[in-house]
Amino acid sequence: MALTTLDANTALIVIDLQHGIVRLPVTPLKPDEVIERAARLTEAFRAKQQPVVLVNVAGGAPGRTQQPRHAGELPADWAQLVPEMTPRPDDICITKTTWGAFHATDLHAQLQQRGVTQVVICGIATSIGVEATARQAYELGYNVTLATDAMTCLDAETHRNSIERIFPRLGETGTTDDVLALLA
Repeated sequence: MALTTLDANTALIVIDLQHGIVRLPVTPLKPDEVIERAARLTEAFRAKQQPVVLVNVAGGAPGRTQQPRHAGELPADWAQLVPEMTPRPDDICITKTTWGAFHATDLHAQLQQRGVTQVVICGIATSIGVEATARQAYELGYNVTLATDAMTCLDAETHRNSIERIFPRLGETGTTDDVLALLA
């Protein structure tokens, strides 16, 4: 276990557990496994009265890319969070239009108002929304923890690269159970 501690004011950030994303072909974990672990984390953070941030994505950054983007209409429920992530009144809900949850949102301001110094991040996709949010959190000075068994990706190699090479440079990694043990 590389996870050492959780700060007194730690927030959980759950990335893109929404209908349109959980329907994508992901690996190595199935979306149901990620949702179940994220739900356990969410309930535990709520029970400890620690902030829970539920993030969804509804759009994309402008600019040219080599990989084509989705063409046509997205399903009506594409950006809707899965039932297990139904927000509670005290939750922070963030809708982003780029990969990371901090860019062009008020997430940083909301966490600062609550005195948050550390974030635990999970969700889909490991090498996209999760990694971008972790990078932004690290750059903003948060202690970053990544629940690596509560995330999955569109590609096994990019998932592995994020977990093995990128995340240890941004913070600490651990399992859902590791986080829950420290939260208790």
